[in-house]
Amino acid sequence: MSIHPSRQAYVEEQQEDDAGISIAELPTDTNYQIPSASGGPSQNASTVFNDFARKRKAAAMAVPTDDQRVRTELRARGEPITLFGERKEDRRDRLRELMLKEQEGGDDDVSMADAGEEGGKDEEEGEFYIEGSQDLLAARRDISRYSLPRAAQRIAHQKIESKIKVATHVRHRKAIKEKLEGIELFGSQIASERPVSVVRFAPDGNTVACGDWGGTVKLLDVPNLDTKAVLRGHKGIVGGLCWFPGATLSTSSVSPDSINLASAAQDNEIHLWSLNKDTPLATLSGHSSRVCRTEFHPSGRYLASASYDTTWRLWDVNTTTELLLQEGHSKEVYTVSFNEDGSLIASAGLDSIGRIWDMRTGRTVMLLEGHVAPIHALDWNSDGVRVMTGSADGFAKCWDLRNVKESASIGAHMGGVSDLRWFKGTDGPLSGNTPQADTTMTNGDGEEHEDIQPKKSGTFIVSSGFDKAVNIFSADDWALCKSLTGHDGTVLAVDTTSDAKWIASCGRDRTVKLWARDDMEGL
Repeated sequence: MSIHPSRQAYVEEQQEDDAGISIAELPTDTNYQIPSASGGPSQNASTVFNDFARKRKAAAMAVPTDDQRVRTELRARGEPITLFGERKEDRRDRLRELMLKEQEGGDDDVSMADAGEEGGKDEEEGEFYIEGSQDLLAARRDISRYSLPRAAQRIAHQKIESKIKVATHVRHRKAIKEKLEGIELFGSQIASERPVSVVRFAPDGNTVACGDWGGTVKLLDVPNLDTKAVLRGHKGIVGGLCWFPGATLSTSSVSPDSINLASAAQDNEIHLWSLNKDTPLATLSGHSSRVCRTEFHPSGRYLASASYDTTWRLWDVNTTTELLLQEGHSKEVYTVSFNEDGSLIASAGLDSIGRIWDMRTGRTVMLLEGHVAPIHALDWNSDGVRVMTGSADGFAKCWDLRNVKESASIGAHMGGVSDLRWFKGTDGPLSGNTPQADTTMTNGDGEEHEDIQPKKSGTFIVSSGFDKAVNIFSADDWALCKSLTGHDGTVLAVDTTSDAKWIASCGRDRTVKLWARDDMEGL
C-alpha cells in the first residue's frame, strides 16, 4: 500500500514532535537490551549473539571421546586432569573450552578472511583414521565373505515378496493383529531377591535366561519357570545377555559344553558360558566401566559389547581377544545390535544419538538423530534395513536405511522405553525358508487363487517401559495391538520367542513373567 507524499510528511512531523527526534536521526544499529529471565541485569543482544557463536564454534571442535586421552590432553596443558565432582562429559567440555581459547589466541596474526577459510576447512574434516590390527583386517574380510551371500539371499527373497498383492497383505496383517490381541498373562515367578534387569529366550524357546542386580544369571524352564541352572561370576548389575546363534536348537551343531551364552555386568567384564558348567568358560576384559548390552554376530565368531566407557568393542570369540575399540559417542554407550546379514551394527546410548556402522569398512553409514533423551533399546528388523530405537523420552522410532531417515515415531510408554524386541520369526529372508504358494487365499472374490504367503517375521514389536507395561505394536501401521499389565514396578526387559508363542518380561518387582494366547499357539 502506497502513502501519498503529503501524508508521509505529516506522519514524520507528528513523530518528530512526539518523540523529539526525527525518523532519519534514529540509529540503524541499535544494540537492544535483552531482559534477564532470572531478574538480574539485562544483556546486550550483541553479547548474547557472540556467546552463541562462540558456543557453536566450540561444539564444532574435535575432542577425543576416550576419557584417558582427554586426561592426557589436559595434563599436557598444565591443567588438572579432573575436578571435584567432574564427570567425563564435563571434562571433555573443559578441554574443548581450553582448545577454543588456544585457537582464538593463535588467530591474532591471521586475517579474518584467512581465519574463515581455515575454519571452513576444519569443519569439513569430519572423519579421522586410526590404523587397526591385522586381526581386525582379517575379521573385516571374514565378515564381508559371510555377509555378501546373505545380503543377496535377502534381496532375492524380497523380490519374490514384492509380487504379493496388497489385499493379501491386508488380510494377513489383520489376522496377525487379531492373534496378538489374545495374549494374556500366563505365569509369574519371583526369580531373584534383587530386581531382574534382563531376560532373553534361548533359540529353541524352551529356556529363558535372566540376570539380576546382584550379578546372578539364571536359566529358567519354559513354561514352568523352574530354575534349571544358576550361573555365578559377576559382581554387579547384569545388563547384557545373548545366546549363541543356533544354540539349543536340535538342528544345531553347537555343543552344550561349548559357548552357548554371553553375559555382561557392572563389573566391567563379559563372561562366556556353557550349559554344563556354572562357572565361565572365558572372560573378556578390557572395558573400563560398566558393560550394558552384548550381542553375538550372526556368524557366532564375534561378539559386540556396549559400555559406559563411551565405547563399543568387537571381540573374537574363539581367541577371546579384542579386535576393535570403537569411539564415536560423546556419552555412555548402552546398547548394540547386528543386522541379520552381519554387515551392519547399530549402537546407541545416553547421548540420545544412534549410529549405524559398516562392519566391513568401519565407517558410520547413518546417524539416528531424533530422540531427546538417552536411548536404552535397539533392535533390527529381519529385512536388514530397518532398525528400531527406544528412548527415555517415551518414544520408539523406526529408522529406514534405504531412505536414510526416520520412518515412524510412536509414543510407546509413559516415562520411557526400557527395552524393545522386533519379532524375527522363522520365515524371514535368512531363515532358509523361501516363500511358498498358498492356494487357500481367496483374494476377496470367493475363489481360490495361487498366491505367495506373506511372511510373519517383522510384523510386530514388543516393548517394555517405566509405566509398568509391556506393549505390542503392529509394524504395519504402528497401532497398539495389546498392552500387557501385571508388573508392580518398572519393566526392565522384554523378549519373544521365534514362533511368538511366548513373551517374557522382567522388572524391578523381581519377577519374570510369561505371556501367551489362551490356545497356547504361536503365530
